[in-house]
Amino acid sequence: MMKSAVKRFFRHSVLAGLVLTGSASLAHAQGTSYEQLQTFSGILNQIRLNYVDSVTYTQLVRSAIDGVLASLDPHSYFLPREQGMRSMAYEAGELAGTGLIVSEVEGLPTIQAVLPESPAAKAGISAGDRLIRVNDTVVVGMTSQSLQGRLIGERGKRVRLALQRGQRWEPDSLRVTVKFDYLEPHAVTNVRMVNQITGYLRLQQFYLKAPEEVEDALKKLRSAGATRVIFDLRGNPGGIVRSAVDIASVFFPKGTTVFSTEGRRKSASQQFTTENDGRYRDLPLIVLIDEGSASASEALTGSLQDHDRALIMGRRSFGKALMQRAFEVPPAGDLVWLTVGHVLTPSGRFIQRRYQGLNATQYYANAGEGGAEQDTTAVFHTDAGRLVRGGGGIVPDIALPGRTPLPVWFSVAADSGFTDAIADSLAGTLPADDAGKQRFMGAVASWQTALVAPFLDRVRQRLHVAADPDSSLRARLGRILASRTVEVRWGSDAQEQFQLSVDADVQAALPYFARMDELLKHP
Repeated sequence: MMKSAVKRFFRHSVLAGLVLTGSASLAHAQGTSYEQLQTFSGILNQIRLNYVDSVTYTQLVRSAIDGVLASLDPHSYFLPREQGMRSMAYEAGELAGTGLIVSEVEGLPTIQAVLPESPAAKAGISAGDRLIRVNDTVVVGMTSQSLQGRLIGERGKRVRLALQRGQRWEPDSLRVTVKFDYLEPHAVTNVRMVNQITGYLRLQQFYLKAPEEVEDALKKLRSAGATRVIFDLRGNPGGIVRSAVDIASVFFPKGTTVFSTEGRRKSASQQFTTENDGRYRDLPLIVLIDEGSASASEALTGSLQDHDRALIMGRRSFGKALMQRAFEVPPAGDLVWLTVGHVLTPSGRFIQRRYQGLNATQYYANAGEGGAEQDTTAVFHTDAGRLVRGGGGIVPDIALPGRTPLPVWFSVAADSGFTDAIADSLAGTLPADDAGKQRFMGAVASWQTALVAPFLDRVRQRLHVAADPDSSLRARLGRILASRTVEVRWGSDAQEQFQLSVDADVQAALPYFARMDELLKHP
C-alpha cells in the first residue's frame, strides 16, 4: 500500500510539475530580455549535456539565427562570410554559373527564372521546376541563399541536378547535367522592332547598369523608327532599388514620385522622385508582367500604373514590397539582411502579399495570387481616378492567359539533344536567303509535320513514354523547335525576331496601343 501511495503521489507530483512548469514558462515569457537570453542559454546547455547525438554550438546557434529571421518575414536572412565572398567572386566574374535563379515555393527550392542562353536554359530547365538534389546533396529545406552558392563554380566543371515538375502529389522527375559557364550580366537581353513602329525591350533584372542599358535600348529603338514600345518585365525578380528609380526617370517628368518607403528608423523612410525630365516621358508604353515579376519590377510597374503612364498587361505579379538592408555582424564579418521598410506606390498602395502568420512555404506558394481576401480590399486611385487595389501584387489592367507548361519528358529530351538533332537536321535543308527565312517563319502548319512529329517519335522510341500532347502543347513544341531551326539556319538575331513573332503576350499587346488613351482615362 505504501509503495502504491508513493507511486500515485509521484505521478501526481510529475503532472503538477508539468502544469506548474507550463505556467511558470508563460510567466517567464513576459520577463526581461536578460531572462529570455538566460532561458536560451540554459536550453543550449541542456542539449549539449543530454541530447542523444553530438551537436556543436555552431550548429545550434546557426539554426537559432535562421529560425529567428524566418519568424520575421520570408525575405530577411543570414549570410555567412564565406558565402558572401563566394557571391562576390561570382559577381566579379571569377566564378561561373548555371543561369538559375532559385526561391522557395511550398517548402522546396524552385526555379524562379532561367537566364536566356545560359547552360540551364540549354539543358531544358524551366521556371517552376523544383530542385531536389545538387550532385549527391539533398537540398530540400536549404535556404535559397545557401543553394545559390552551390550553383556557381569553376568554368567547365559540371553539376548534376535532380528536379521535379508538375503536380506536387504526382510529380515527374528529371535529371540533367549542367556545365558551369561565365554569364555576362546584361540587364537588357533583347531589343528590336516588332513591326515598323513598335519597339520591344526586355529587362531581365535590375543590375547596377540597368538604367544606362535601358536608355541605350530606347535610343536604338527610336533610331529604328519606334513610336511606341512594349516594355517586358516578365520573370524579372527585381534587384537594385536605385536602378528602378533611375529607369522610371526615363519615362516621367521631373519631380514625379516613383515610390516611397516607410520604416521604423528615419533613414528607412524616404520618398523617391525623378530629378530630371525623362527623355521618353511621352513615349506610348505597354508593360508586360507575370507572377515572376517581383520587388523592383513591381515598384516600377506600380509607379507607371498609378500615374497612368503605361498600360499594364499580363498576369498578377509576385507581391513583394519589402526593402532589405545588409548589416555586418562582428566578429567574423557575416551579414544579416533585414527588412527595414515597406515600399509604397505613389497612390499609397502597399502591394506586399500577407506574410504574418504564414511560414515561408505558405508564402511562396501564393506567388501571383491575391492571397487572403483582406489583402486586396484596400482601394486606391490612380492620377486619372482609375480604381486600383493594394496587397497581393500588381493586378494588370488587361489580364492575359499563361503559357502551356512543358512536361518533364521534354526536358529529358532537350538534355539528351533530341531538340537540337531534329531542328538541326531540318535547318540544313532550308534555303539560306531571306525569302526562305520568311517562308519558314510563317509556315506554322509545317512545323508540326517537319519538326513536332519526328521529335515525338524519337521521344517515344528512346524514352519509352506516351508523349501524346494536346493541341496547345503541340503548338508550343512547334514554336520551340522552329526557334532552334531558325537559330541554326539564320543566326541568333533571326531567332530573336522569330520568338517575338510567336510570343502570345507581345502579339496580344499590339492592338491595345490604339486604345491606350481610352483605357488610361477615368472610367
